[in-house]
Amino acid sequence: MSFYLNFYLHYLVLLGSSSGVTTYGPQQRAQKTGDILLGGLFPIHFGVASKDQDLAARPEATECVRYNFRGFRWLQAMIFAIEEINNSSTLLPNVTLGYRIFDTCNTVSKALEASLSFVAQNKIESLNLDEFCNCTGNIPSTIAVVGASGSAVSTAVADLVGLFYIPQISYASSSRLLSNKNQYKSFMRTISTDEYQAIAMAAVIDHFQWNWVIAIGSDDEYGRPGIEKFENEMLQRDICIDLNVLISQYLDEAEIVRLADRIENSTAKVIAVFASGPDVEPLVKEMVRRNVTDRVWIASEAWAISSLVAKPEYLDVMGGTIGFALQAGQIPGFKEFLQQVHPKKSAHNEFVQEFWEETFNCYLEDSLRKVDSENGSTSFRPLCTGEEDITTVETPYLDYTHLRISYNVYIAVYAIAEALQNILTCTPGRGLFANGSCADIRKVEAWQVLKQLRHLKFQNSMGERVRFDESSELSANYTIINWHRSPEDGSVVFEEVGYYIVHGKKGAKLSIDKTKILWNGYTTEVPFSNCSDDCEAGTRKGIIEGKPTCCFECTECSDGEYSDHKDASVCTKCPNNSWSTGNHTSCFLKEIEFLSWSEPFGIALALFAVLGVLLTSFVMAVFVQFRNTPIVKASNRELSYLLLFSLICCFSSSLVFIGEPQDWTCRLRQPAFGISFVLCISCILVKTNRVLLVFEAKIPTSLHRKWWGMNLQFLLVFLFTFVQVMICVVWLYNAPPASYRNYDIDEIIFITCNEGSMMALGFLIGYTCLLAAVCFFFAFKSRKLPENFTEAKFITFSMLIFFIVWISFVPAYFSTYGKFVSAVEVIAILASSFSLLALLQSQDVSGITFLVLTFLKSLFLNCNVCILCLLNIFCLFFYV
Repeated sequence: MSFYLNFYLHYLVLLGSSSGVTTYGPQQRAQKTGDILLGGLFPIHFGVASKDQDLAARPEATECVRYNFRGFRWLQAMIFAIEEINNSSTLLPNVTLGYRIFDTCNTVSKALEASLSFVAQNKIESLNLDEFCNCTGNIPSTIAVVGASGSAVSTAVADLVGLFYIPQISYASSSRLLSNKNQYKSFMRTISTDEYQAIAMAAVIDHFQWNWVIAIGSDDEYGRPGIEKFENEMLQRDICIDLNVLISQYLDEAEIVRLADRIENSTAKVIAVFASGPDVEPLVKEMVRRNVTDRVWIASEAWAISSLVAKPEYLDVMGGTIGFALQAGQIPGFKEFLQQVHPKKSAHNEFVQEFWEETFNCYLEDSLRKVDSENGSTSFRPLCTGEEDITTVETPYLDYTHLRISYNVYIAVYAIAEALQNILTCTPGRGLFANGSCADIRKVEAWQVLKQLRHLKFQNSMGERVRFDESSELSANYTIINWHRSPEDGSVVFEEVGYYIVHGKKGAKLSIDKTKILWNGYTTEVPFSNCSDDCEAGTRKGIIEGKPTCCFECTECSDGEYSDHKDASVCTKCPNNSWSTGNHTSCFLKEIEFLSWSEPFGIALALFAVLGVLLTSFVMAVFVQFRNTPIVKASNRELSYLLLFSLICCFSSSLVFIGEPQDWTCRLRQPAFGISFVLCISCILVKTNRVLLVFEAKIPTSLHRKWWGMNLQFLLVFLFTFVQVMICVVWLYNAPPASYRNYDIDEIIFITCNEGSMMALGFLIGYTCLLAAVCFFFAFKSRKLPENFTEAKFITFSMLIFFIVWISFVPAYFSTYGKFVSAVEVIAILASSFSLLALLQSQDVSGITFLVLTFLKSLFLNCNVCILCLLNIFCLFFYV
């Protein structure tokens, strides 16, 4: 079995070698012998002609169509670099580099056909066929391959050459899938991965605040991973994709029409395209036919400067395209080299002949391409004279102002040369191989070159440091270009408007000069490409059910919230001391309110309190003035003094409730009010009970006089008041009241007192009411006293008013807020104090008042009680 297999392979080798080296692999090539052979793969054509192979006969070779001038320039860059190295006295002296360069036609099949020639020698050596023939001289070994351009093509080539560890350095394949070193062991590139380009495209879209875009990618290893990474970046930036499709240059016309319909019907105005020029060209043609001019195209580097799309006749639709171009380099002497191309001077380059014919639209004497295959015409081209001037024709071939891919090719060749130079100058013991050994430059193998490339660092002719990173790739630097129309001849001009640079661990930097950009080819106003109109300040974005997050409705901010910029996702809550304006675009400081001394309500309450103090003081002054009269003595003089003093304290305690609440006033006002009222009611209680006991005893005995002596009356008043004092002490110790700012009310901050413990307040008022109830009980029992003694009746009536006031106070207190809480309590204090003053002192004061009023010519002798009663009724009416 093994014998037949070896014999069969021997037959194939002899068959391949019988035709000579020039026939191995695709027929058309650029080839030159040398000590060390480099392979090259370039897209000299954009594609292949589609033919329906019915297999009725032997299938014909696939024909490459649509000449690529830029691809030929890339090929020339490789040849120029190799000749420059061969002419160098310092780089690889006495070592000549040769090359074998093939056309991939931008397809995998053609690239694999060419790559088989690169791996043939390695395959033969691994099969040990020397017993059949000496094939080494017939099929030279290729130690490295420069290429290919498209990521899909490079992926297929990498699978093949990687089996034999032949280093492959691509100049234009940027798919991030190729960064997988476990799968593509020998792949390297002089172009950055699409990982960065996808991030850069998303950054540009975010920079212009677009959130509604169309994503299009080529259906291959370049477009699919690129769009996938782009989608992830868009998701992280909260940018939505309305339409996501894959395209190819081989799509049916009907599919292109359907895709164009979807794009035209979409509300997204920005189209991000991750595809090559040939893949995007059919779609662009359809959009041009429809004259869809209101779109912004974001071009990946694969078609950002493609001659297939960047045509003057397309600028009405494609003008204003934002593209990512590779950083340009300089190749000294390359311009002159390109201009020296001529069929008679390029015996080693079979592609020159077709280039010449395509450039001047003629045919050479020995050419078989006499038909204009691109247009399908049967008309013959004229005969080329050979005297045509290449500099008089404008083609992408001579567009050497910005060398991008050509410069990458140049660097790739020099990287291989530098790796060979390191092998040539290697010192035994310091090499990269086993035991520090070095490789033999005359017998160098592909895997040895791959090892050297992985550790390569060198400086190119421009003085730049070149090294491959951990993924065998160079750092990402992009120039952002904008498609303009030249005012001179109407051609496409690629205006540089910014850059995107990745600084390793420092991150990336995006810079765009908006003033240089012409949108849609003529306007400087940034187009709008959002699913919904921007929300104005004062509103926020509201979610629409069933729609992407970028589609929203503008909802006005709630009261107390604001948004001071457009397109806010959420409204910001105003600080506690602020409130939103009417249009919710900002906040203003809330008005601070409390029961102030300066406001009319506070002034009125203060005046009533002062009036109460003055009236009570007047009564006390009358009592003091006439203290030795029988009338004053009969009214229990000392206890009346204490009662009047407590009433002054009651009126005065209401003043503590007015003004801005402070911690000390909050702690003072309730105890002052509670103790004052308990002291007052205790005096009334003791006084009432004494009168009741005296009248019920019929004849005052010494026991009664002893029991109800003055000392005992004051002791009872002290004990009743002491209980209230202890309630206040416990309250202030455990939960002291404090000043409190209430922010819950719109537009107003109420400064109030936080009572600390409502239970303690309840005990304080409850104890006061309890004493009033006992007092009412004794006064009610005294209703049958002699008619001339009406004091009990006044006490009963005053206690009723007291109960009415404080029973009404409870719901009023808990149903009001802010400064009105203090106002309610002040009104209750004043109402109950005036009732006590007006009704309790009327009987005692009547006699003394008679003396005073007699002195005043008896002006108001019969009206004093009526005036005090009317004052009390007025206070009650004002409270209600």
